[in-house]
Parts: sequence; structure tokens; C-alpha cells
Amino acid sequence: MAWETLIPRPSSRFLRVRCRTCESEQIIFSHATHTINCRTCSEKLAEPTGGKAKINGVILAILG
Repeated sequence: MAWETLIPRPSSRFLRVRCRTCESEQIIFSHATHTINCRTCSEKLAEPTGGKAKINGVILAILG
């Protein structure tokens, strides 16, 4: 009988997001608790919702 480990994977990830306005890229947390603004143009990239953040930019990659 094979031993199986039952370790749940986290549902949160880091995301590489591109701003829709200026097309700069930034890495943000998927469950952000604060509003995240673009470092270049101050456009809102993510808004907290109490769980997963609402992502307003384009998700380019899921990291980790």
C-alpha cells in the first residue's frame, strides 16, 4: 500500500499583471487586502473583496 500525503495546496498565488493603461507589468498577490495601484500611472490593478482580490489588469502568468 502506497503512502499518500494529504497536504492541501494553497489557493493563493502571486500573479504577474499588466496594466491596461500603460502596459507596465507588476507582480501582485492574488488575495491582496489593500488596493494595489500601478507604479507608473496609478491605475487600480487589484481591489480587495474579502477573499480573492478583483484583478483589473491583464493576468500574464501565475507564479508558484
